[in-house]
Amino acid sequence: MKRLIRDMGVLLLTGALALSATLAWRHWTSAAVADAEKQLNSRQRLAVLPEGNYDNQPLDSPLPRPAAQRPNSRILAAYRATLAGKPVAIILVTQAQGYAGPIMLSVAIAADGRLIGSQVVEQQESPGLGARLGDPQLNWLSQFANRQLGDRWALKRDQGDFDQLAGATVTSRAVIGALQEALSYFDEQRSVLLGGATHD
Repeated sequence: MKRLIRDMGVLLLTGALALSATLAWRHWTSAAVADAEKQLNSRQRLAVLPEGNYDNQPLDSPLPRPAAQRPNSRILAAYRATLAGKPVAIILVTQAQGYAGPIMLSVAIAADGRLIGSQVVEQQESPGLGARLGDPQLNWLSQFANRQLGDRWALKRDQGDFDQLAGATVTSRAVIGALQEALSYFDEQRSVLLGGATHD
């Protein structure tokens, strides 16, 4: 009986030490994990801007939370990129409903209203189909670069200007709609987003 009690005591002590070590490790690494997540988030959101085109840290100063939401997407955040103090681009983080779940995009729009680029931040689309949305080898999102609000924002099969992501019609339409609505939002809020600056 004494041996059983001793063995249970050793087992409890070992469990308590393991739990303490796990909690201590989690405490010591939580700051590093949070910093790594912040850096990844920053890289994903800023990947839409060519390096050297801005000299500030846009993500350090988010613009006031956007008010007017779009019919098929939500503007989650807005940031201003500047060069020598002059606004050169706005980064909008937008979310639309895809086939399997929400698709979050980072969208860079030049001060003249031209779409610079877009990047997938999060998505849950079907592997091998809609999930190829952010595939760098496929580079489907590149077709939207340098496009403006006045273009025909629809799939070619819907009399628009854009190719479909193969096998992912719903995903393709969701992204095209989100990009068009981001450009529309920028157009409506241009003076607020650019800080009152006008673009020639």
